[in-house]
Amino acid sequence: MKILPKNNPILTVIIVNYNSGIYLSQCVSSLVSSSLGNYSLEVIIADNASTDASFLNAQKINNQNPKINLIFYSLPKNLGFSAGNNQALKKSNSNSKYVLFLNPDTTVETDTFKKMIDFFEHHREVDAATCNLILALSGQTQPESHRGFPTPWNAFCHFFASPLPKLFPKSKFFNGYFLGHLDFRKTQKIDACVGAFLMLKREVGETINWWNEKYFFYGEDLDLCWQLKKHGFSLYFYPGAKATHYQGISSGI
Repeated sequence: MKILPKNNPILTVIIVNYNSGIYLSQCVSSLVSSSLGNYSLEVIIADNASTDASFLNAQKINNQNPKINLIFYSLPKNLGFSAGNNQALKKSNSNSKYVLFLNPDTTVETDTFKKMIDFFEHHREVDAATCNLILALSGQTQPESHRGFPTPWNAFCHFFASPLPKLFPKSKFFNGYFLGHLDFRKTQKIDACVGAFLMLKREVGETINWWNEKYFFYGEDLDLCWQLKKHGFSLYFYPGAKATHYQGISSGI
């Protein structure tokens, strides 16, 4: 394990890997190419007992970015997404101001981290945020990165009355599941986002006790977003920063 630099990182990036194939290496390659300005960060890649070569191959990437400290951490067994993230947090520098949970099947642009940090630093009312998460296959914003809570009515409109949101695209009443009535080009408060890219103030994460380990995989991101809302914290969708998501790799789909 590398020794942390003398200056504490402002951001901890946590990636939990499980059999992600080439995508983990692509992810790590993209983040070590980041331009960070005056910021520095640590990246913790925790492996959930993968049976492929994804974790080993990612460790071979030569990080020549002095602003980024890469830490590779093997978990004793497949603990699932929530527990894997919580275990990786224990290896992080407790002095970092922000924590970003990032899926191994994502890639970031060179300025993604800098823009996200700037967004938090210049908007103190922001407690948590996601970026404009672009689906690799479609090139469109992933709907799950900009969504409401799946209340019975929202779920009914989405799953059983799907023509209604299309017939009334500007209606908040019919478009609550993905908040489709809102403009994805604008920065705005949202109820929930997908856990593929979720950044929080560290003090906020500590207040809500991070991830609920009752969830092994799926649903844990909605639960975390619900905890944010229950404790009075704000969650924002920030389209000024972008990342690409190769959806389904983390789950083996």
